Amino acid sequence: MEDTLFFDRLISNLRSTSKYYTGYPKDLGPSKIISFTSEREFVQLLHEGQPVAVAFTIKCPFTKHFDKVLEEAASKFHPHVKFMRVECPKYPGFCITRQRKDYPYIEIFHSPQQQEANPGKASDANTTKYAVKVLPFNYDVSTYGFREFFKRHGIQSSEPK
Repeated sequence: MEDTLFFDRLISNLRSTSKYYTGYPKDLGPSKIISFTSEREFVQLLHEGQPVAVAFTIKCPFTKHFDKVLEEAASKFHPHVKFMRVECPKYPGFCITRQRKDYPYIEIFHSPQQQEANPGKASDANTTKYAVKVLPFNYDVSTYGFREFFKRHGIQSSEPK
């Protein structure tokens, strides 16, 4: 009986002090993940200037773990990187344009820049075209994986030291 009490105290101490303990549930506060509702809202989010990590998901067993990792990463990198979840069965048009079939997956959208109008083509004066860099996320789906990805691609994910 005393051994189990000691073990419970030891594990409790480990969970409260360890920086790298990844046990769930963690108290991350309110969700920092934005739910996709429209392409217009997505474009407005891009215009804010921060990189946006977009998770394209479907209902599958892996999605439950995937959502927990996204929540943790979103709380870690907020407000420097925005995280958005797109439920592909609800918004198939947006997901189909990405031309990938291996769900769930993540893409990072960043650095929107306004494009110059082509002098040879007639264009609507009310339409503004933008070029956005899209990077496929092919690292470990964890907070560490996101940090390494952002470092590798020069995306500022935290306050400068």
